[in-house]
Amino acid sequence: MICIYFILWLIFIGQIGSQVIITGVLISFLLDYLLRNFLGLNFNFSNFVTCLKLFPVALLYLIILLIGIIKANFIIIKIVLAKNIELEPCLVTFKTSLETDAARVTLANSITLTPGTITVSLENDTLMIHALNRDMAEAVKNSIFEKILKKMEVVADARI
Repeated sequence: MICIYFILWLIFIGQIGSQVIITGVLISFLLDYLLRNFLGLNFNFSNFVTCLKLFPVALLYLIILLIGIIKANFIIIKIVLAKNIELEPCLVTFKTSLETDAARVTLANSITLTPGTITVSLENDTLMIHALNRDMAEAVKNSIFEKILKKMEVVADARI
């Protein structure tokens, strides 16, 4: 991985010189040391291939999340600018079929990032969500976020 870090360093810097090479080698070793010892990330070929397989699904997830955030912003703008505000704030709980903690936390954070909804608690596979109205709460229950995260779990579990 040190070689990959060094090559990326050279690509991002865009020039070659003795200072650039020495700095790049030092930063590559430091980055490798930090990732292995403090974050516990041990890279190997199978992890790299798994990351490559996850990339398209993760990119799709980010695009759908951004679209969801934009749509929710327009809904909130419509609510705020309405003359008679009809809010029915509610707390909704639902169980998720996601198996990993990382996927569950990602789902909870995605819900919180979407305007009009906040994840109040996440315990095991149960999420409690506060929404500005019942429609938003139902949209969260039936969101595509969970389906894509489930697909990411399946891809991450599949080994070479």
